[in-house]
Amino acid sequence: MTMTARPRIALIAHDKKKDEMIALAREYLGFLQACSLCATGTTGGRLAKELGLAVERMHSGPVGGDLQIGARLVSGGIDCVVFLRDPMTPQPHEPDINALVRACDVHDIACATNVSTARLVLSQLMRSGTQA
Repeated sequence: MTMTARPRIALIAHDKKKDEMIALAREYLGFLQACSLCATGTTGGRLAKELGLAVERMHSGPVGGDLQIGARLVSGGIDCVVFLRDPMTPQPHEPDINALVRACDVHDIACATNVSTARLVLSQLMRSGTQA
């Protein structure tokens, strides 16, 4: 997978995972500041407010934000997705979540769904510059 000069990363976190997303983003803040970021509504708002990150905010997940990110991914506008999912809480928009994860698989886009995998992906992106 060839990345753009400025990696385009989508950040999504279910409600019970938002604090973990903030902690993860804080850990990689310097790197993320150099990336083009988009996020679902509340997650993006928290990233901007709490960490000062420039984030393009989509709708919240339940009202189509996951689908907006999926559409951008399919059109070649996303290089990687960090989607911290809450596997223990039923989500009313589960079909949208499944569609986004499926789009990542179909289009061979890295999709980290937990903090451990996200660290691996972000660390690799940092080390490799524009190649992943």
